[in-house]
Amino acid sequence: MLGFIRRYPLVAATLAVLALVLTLYFTGYTTPAQWIGTAYVVFIIALTAVDMVKDIMRGHYGLDILAVVAMGAAIAVGEYIAAMIVVLMLSGGEALEDFAESRAARDLDALLKRAPDTAHRLSSADADAAVTEIPVAEVQPGDLLLVKPAQVVPVDGELLTAEATFDESSLTGESLPVTKTDGDAVMSGSLNGERAVRIRATATAEHSQYQQIIALVTQAEEAKAPTVRVADRYAIPFTVVSLLIAGLAWYLSGDPVRFAAVLVLATPCPLLIAAPVAFMGGMSASARSGIIVKGGATLEALARARSAAFDKTGTLTHGEPELVEVIPANGTSPDELLRLAASAEQYSSHVLARGIIDTAREQGLQLSAAQDAEEFATNGVRATIDGRRVVVGKLAFVRSEDSTATQVPLDPGQTSVAIAIDGRFAGTLLLADALRGNAARTVEQLRRMGLSEVAMLTGDNRDTARALAAEAGIDTVHAELLPADKVERVRAMPGPVIMVGDGVNDAPVLATADVGIAMGARGSTAASESADAVIVRDDVQRVLRAVQIGRHTHRVALTAIWIGIALSVGLMLVAAFGYIPPVAGALAQEVVDLAAIVYALRALTGGGPDTDQPQVTKPTVDLSRSTRVAASST
Repeated sequence: MLGFIRRYPLVAATLAVLALVLTLYFTGYTTPAQWIGTAYVVFIIALTAVDMVKDIMRGHYGLDILAVVAMGAAIAVGEYIAAMIVVLMLSGGEALEDFAESRAARDLDALLKRAPDTAHRLSSADADAAVTEIPVAEVQPGDLLLVKPAQVVPVDGELLTAEATFDESSLTGESLPVTKTDGDAVMSGSLNGERAVRIRATATAEHSQYQQIIALVTQAEEAKAPTVRVADRYAIPFTVVSLLIAGLAWYLSGDPVRFAAVLVLATPCPLLIAAPVAFMGGMSASARSGIIVKGGATLEALARARSAAFDKTGTLTHGEPELVEVIPANGTSPDELLRLAASAEQYSSHVLARGIIDTAREQGLQLSAAQDAEEFATNGVRATIDGRRVVVGKLAFVRSEDSTATQVPLDPGQTSVAIAIDGRFAGTLLLADALRGNAARTVEQLRRMGLSEVAMLTGDNRDTARALAAEAGIDTVHAELLPADKVERVRAMPGPVIMVGDGVNDAPVLATADVGIAMGARGSTAASESADAVIVRDDVQRVLRAVQIGRHTHRVALTAIWIGIALSVGLMLVAAFGYIPPVAGALAQEVVDLAAIVYALRALTGGGPDTDQPQVTKPTVDLSRSTRVAASST
């Protein structure tokens, strides 16, 4: 209603006019009070009717019909004060609903902020070529570009540097860094490593991967079906029943006052107020549980959800490579292998270094400072630790110290780091993006709550996805998906569908799903902006709590509406027999509103205390149990 008038000024204006009308009425100026009140209500009816007709032409029948009938009938029999109360309840209820359902702007600000707005163009392929900073929109295919360390690649291109490492996790979901060599394709939106690289642009910014993701989000937002408010489903039946009771009362008694008395009690205030109050309570309960829900419609969709899909990296997993096994060789003890490797990795900028260092510290190992250290980009580190020469990095890099260094078998999703000490192969560290400790329990509980399908949608490789899905208890796995593929998979699932993810690559599918939930604790801002709810704690089990709160809120809203309807119908029947005059009916209707609101406040409880188990943050690496031994050099 009144899409071109802001709700809050309308509420203020209605209160001001009502105060003026009541003042005139009680000071004896009844005629001016009636004229002012009637004129204001007629104005509101006219404006409301415009949007009501548009909605009807689109096949949507809501509370506007009931409100217009109630206001018009009250004015027709001279009950202008009751009509103004209906206006106040209508505008106030929609103001509450707008407040409850106000969402973060979906104008893609977050995506555009992360997308680079400039590029560094090279004048030639020479090593000393001049560098010019230009707007990214001016980049043309064939341009030579310089991408500095830790910068986002501005457009799709071809790598011209011998070797480079890129973080593509926000695009593909692959948490491990990707090494590319001369001639390989590089996607816009990927994050460059610790050394400057050169690329040749193969597409304009408009046609690059990152802009395609932005376009997908826009299309998903436009295609998403509008949500029907829960109270709207009861508007037409309640209107018909009210008119039937009022018409019969007038017909059987011959007294039009009874018609007015019934319609005053038929104002849709319980329907207008109860649901928004309940959903505001549910949103408050969600916030206390670490879940920011952007609208009441989200809680209703959560209550009716039939299936759920999860991204892998950063959602079911931690999103960062962690040490999972220490494999010593040539008589090196596991703790000494880890201590020396972690000490050397303190001087590395590689993404794998943090997982090794963190685990060593968690094990209580004392790291040492290096007498000298040198990092070889994308390969590894050489350092002198406690007088010992330590080399950590890729197997080929370590083989320069000891040609007998051996590759150990890797499970899906694992990567290895080799170590040589004093020129001799000393062992291997295995890292992987491990499954969250409560991911399997989350999947199991969702099935117990009645969801018919739980799936994994990921851009990661198929073997890794299947291995982690089996560990999480997920049967349906779709891997190696682009953002557009995820959108199509979600559309094919039985709805309403919950999608849980993080990262730029999940933004389109989060916008497409009936309920998009972003892991906002570590997820990208783009995912949070596109989602309907954001989990601010790094805990996937919050999804269960969100569904629980959604179901409780929906039940409370429906019960509050039925309480209001039952009381209103009961009072209408009493008024039909002439026992409640219109003025008393208006006061009685406020009691009905109060009863519906009081019950709707039960949504604040969220369906009970938050009893979720604490999140298990990281797997424990027990060095004493690392019994697998790499082949010894001879």
